[in-house]
Amino acid sequence: MTTTATRFDGRLLTPGDAGYDAARTVWNAMVDRRPRMIVRAAGVADVVAAVRMARELDLEIGVRCGGHNVAGFAVPDGGLMIDLTPMGGVRIDPARRRARVQGGALLGALDRASQAYGLATTAGNVSHTGVGGLTLGGGMGWLARQYGLACDNVVSYTMVTAEGDVVTASRTENADLFWGLRGGGGNFGIVTEFEFQLHRTGTRTLVAEFDFRAEDAVPVIEGWRDLNAVAPRQATFTASVGSGPAGPIATLGFVWVGDPAEGRRLLPAMRALGRPVASRVTTPSYLELQRRDDSTGGHAYRRYSKGHYLRRFPTAAIEAFLLRGGTDLSASPYLPGVGLQAHGGAIADVPEADAAFSHRGTMFEFGAGSRWTDPAEDDARMGAARAAGASLEPYASGVYVNSLTADELADGQRGVRRAYSAAKLARLTAVKTAYDPANVFHLNQNIRPAH
Repeated sequence: MTTTATRFDGRLLTPGDAGYDAARTVWNAMVDRRPRMIVRAAGVADVVAAVRMARELDLEIGVRCGGHNVAGFAVPDGGLMIDLTPMGGVRIDPARRRARVQGGALLGALDRASQAYGLATTAGNVSHTGVGGLTLGGGMGWLARQYGLACDNVVSYTMVTAEGDVVTASRTENADLFWGLRGGGGNFGIVTEFEFQLHRTGTRTLVAEFDFRAEDAVPVIEGWRDLNAVAPRQATFTASVGSGPAGPIATLGFVWVGDPAEGRRLLPAMRALGRPVASRVTTPSYLELQRRDDSTGGHAYRRYSKGHYLRRFPTAAIEAFLLRGGTDLSASPYLPGVGLQAHGGAIADVPEADAAFSHRGTMFEFGAGSRWTDPAEDDARMGAARAAGASLEPYASGVYVNSLTADELADGQRGVRRAYSAAKLARLTAVKTAYDPANVFHLNQNIRPAH
């Protein structure tokens, strides 16, 4: 093992080493696994060496970008964890409007570097998410309705294969791999660099939120849904239900990226939907917008979530959304928060066959999520989130691959089949078979190679 350690420019950590526990700690505190080794990669050569070492030692490989995956795929118990977080660099070419982003960078680093020039690209809603995991699954964000998903804005990928080779994928080079990386997750290799197209977004936004008592919210949400169908692409409609001091509260509104004065033109139509108990209209900078949903608890929370894509949102689905998996509107302490974020616009402009990412006809993405600190609440919290997800399942048309939970993936390929059509899964299987026939990279939303 001493000879292997000399191959790394970064650090090789084993249990008991300083920094080992910090490196294996991810966003979900329920994940408490102990890799045999952690390679904190300083560059592509370290990633190559780590992959080859893991194969020589027959160790499972987990890859950490931002560590946000709730299932904790990054942390292999007894395996080798390749920690990309030291590779967090971002380089901006403002003249060509391009960003080169290393595989361990966080969204906040990309946002800060590009916003210095009034540029941005679609990059999630939380600044401490990893660029890699988000983008490989698709990558929803506040700019998606204007410019497409994160994966739609990737010009090229640099990837380390299961054999330890370094390849580039673009529309003109390894086009099959480029197709698969645009929504196929971490199945094909370890992406060490992304090249993104940037857009002249400016630095200004507007956020409008209107709170209603949940018991009064059905007709309001119906109107909000209908208004979403004709909203400009700069607007991303949002809705959520949570527990308030006087009972459950439904919050409806939109996020506008662009000139706030233009976004304000939507406010009269929103205010006409009903009389809210409270409202907020703010104009954060784009960087402030990207940080507003950051978790103040960091990695201390236990977490569980369920998600669906919805092509339609009828009244019965609205009623189920407000109940959050419960039988009435009472604010049980275990009911999850639920939310909706609008798709459409530029997301739907991309032909369905153009990339592995699926379900471009989605109207809203639904999510139910819980966070807590007491392990004694695990079963109750997860059960409540599952119930909320089950209540919307009759209206679901699929699922975002990044939202698949460990239990959905443990049940054979059922979860993956919800994320991709049969035709796309067949094509993804062919790409997987070409680049990772032994399924070395299986700690993910796994697409199995053909045998």
